[in-house]
Amino acid sequence: MTVRNRKRVITALMVIVVLVVIVPTILYISAIDHSKSYSASVDALVTYDGTQKNGVYKLNTNNLTFKTRINGLENNGDNVILLHGFPQTSSIWEPAMKVAKQDGYRLMAYDQRGYSPGARPKGKEYYDIDFLVEDLFAMADELGFETFHLVGHDWGASVGWKAVMDQPDRILSWTALSIPHTGVFIDAFQNHPEQQKRSSYISRLQKPLLPELLFVLNKEKMMKNVEGIWRDQEIEEIGALLGEHGALTAVLNWYRAADLLNENTDRFNKEISVPTLYIWGNQDQVVAPDIIPKQKKLINAFYKEVELDAGHSLIQEQRDTVISLMLDHWLDCAGPIE
Repeated sequence: MTVRNRKRVITALMVIVVLVVIVPTILYISAIDHSKSYSASVDALVTYDGTQKNGVYKLNTNNLTFKTRINGLENNGDNVILLHGFPQTSSIWEPAMKVAKQDGYRLMAYDQRGYSPGARPKGKEYYDIDFLVEDLFAMADELGFETFHLVGHDWGASVGWKAVMDQPDRILSWTALSIPHTGVFIDAFQNHPEQQKRSSYISRLQKPLLPELLFVLNKEKMMKNVEGIWRDQEIEEIGALLGEHGALTAVLNWYRAADLLNENTDRFNKEISVPTLYIWGNQDQVVAPDIIPKQKKLINAFYKEVELDAGHSLIQEQRDTVISLMLDHWLDCAGPIE
């Protein structure tokens, strides 16, 4: 190779490095919120001290601080905890909490580990589902919820399924939105071609750095895709949260901690003894419909399955219907009158 050709190759390589690495990095740096205004807004919240009944607070437990919504704690009805999924916050539950409060329920929804700025431990190993379940029961203890109805959507459903396996005596009823029994889902992830196809996005989210870069660069487009489906507040909140450096990495650690392809399904193929309502959308692109019936054999309790004309975001697409179904389920599974 001549000296001239060698220089041309070096120049071409330098251009590629600039285009592939340096330019995207500069765009990423310019796009993120360096002021961390969202974290500052959460830090400015009042810390929950056990006297508050309604509102949004910081709640400290297990050396972590969670952004927490409470509603109706002045009521005498059953306790309810609602778990959000990806990529959302507890704001998705505000309409349901408002309605349920009027029916006498005492409700709590919190931004889970990774989503709350004060609950972002370093290292994907701290986002294993057992830690997420531990957070759930620690939060229940902080509010004095000895027993409660539990609701979860998407990843929140995965946490909920594990919770009802681990401590069923504390849970009055279980409502899962979109994601079926975790053991069934993982088995399908490993062995079911259609589910593997639908879950292919998971491996992409598990890659280092690239998902963070692509999200920040395409955030505005992604937020526009849910306009008219999600409430404006939900879009603004998750956009601000994930616009901060480090936030999306913490959120994606849920996926990166889950080695679903090599997971021992014995950990999750456990029988459910809690009354269960499962709601799914027949236009959901995440779950293969034919795996859903398989969960019946793992539920040794009341089980009701409801198919809706909707996609994955059930609480946004069919809000009134979902709220009505949850309220009916809670009423049927009410705790003892004190």
